[in-house]
Amino acid sequence: MDVADLSPAQARERFRTGERVPTAGWCRGWTQANLIAVPAALRYELLLFAHRNPQACPVLDVGEPGAWSTELFSGDLRTDLPGYRLYRHGTAIADLSEVTAQWREDLVPFLIGCSFTFERALLAAGVPVRHLELRTNVPMYVTDVPCESTGNLAGPLVVSMRPVPRELVDTAVEVSGRYPLVHGAPVHVGDPAGIGIGDLDRPDYGDPVQVREGEVPLFWACGMTPHQAVLASGVEYAIGHLPGHMAIMDVRDDHYRVT
Repeated sequence: MDVADLSPAQARERFRTGERVPTAGWCRGWTQANLIAVPAALRYELLLFAHRNPQACPVLDVGEPGAWSTELFSGDLRTDLPGYRLYRHGTAIADLSEVTAQWREDLVPFLIGCSFTFERALLAAGVPVRHLELRTNVPMYVTDVPCESTGNLAGPLVVSMRPVPRELVDTAVEVSGRYPLVHGAPVHVGDPAGIGIGDLDRPDYGDPVQVREGEVPLFWACGMTPHQAVLASGVEYAIGHLPGHMAIMDVRDDHYRVT
């Protein structure tokens, strides 16, 4: 079966049994989300950080302390994503295929909106999505744009990039803008140096894609932003998804579309 035709439960079963792959293009029509789980003592701080940086950190769901499922994710957050990243004291120390042993009773899971959610709408509007064409991970970059900080959380904005033919830039902006809870319209269009990106061929996360003649790079706020805040702020312990290896939720993409 084509991975686009899988249900969220079918995809989660494949990840639970060891498949490790970026999830762009999986489970057509179902929402994907970033995972970041932090100690309960930091949960309200993370909520405040998300409130102050809503385009980068749109919160779709939050679990109880120690919970490994949420209202919108009925699977097991410890095993049902295709990859995880473990953080200690502001350092990424391990990439793991599951985190059952690492999941602490005080961890609070946050599910943050993902731009994969509006890619089907981009395609339907005739906007190409290069990393889907190439079956690679979306390129993501750490910018020099600071997020609005809180007392204990600070860090730079992270963006994902998709090259778009110049004549379709307005269409891409309009279509993605209809999905404000999954990052919405681009935060930057054009010259990557304008947000501190020196080399598009060297993303901080994901895989590079070519920007061809007649195309413009478009940059969307990315759910790796709270991961970057965990790193920059020296957070004692956290678990997140491996970049591009998302949580596939039990809610449809169109749920987050506004007209």
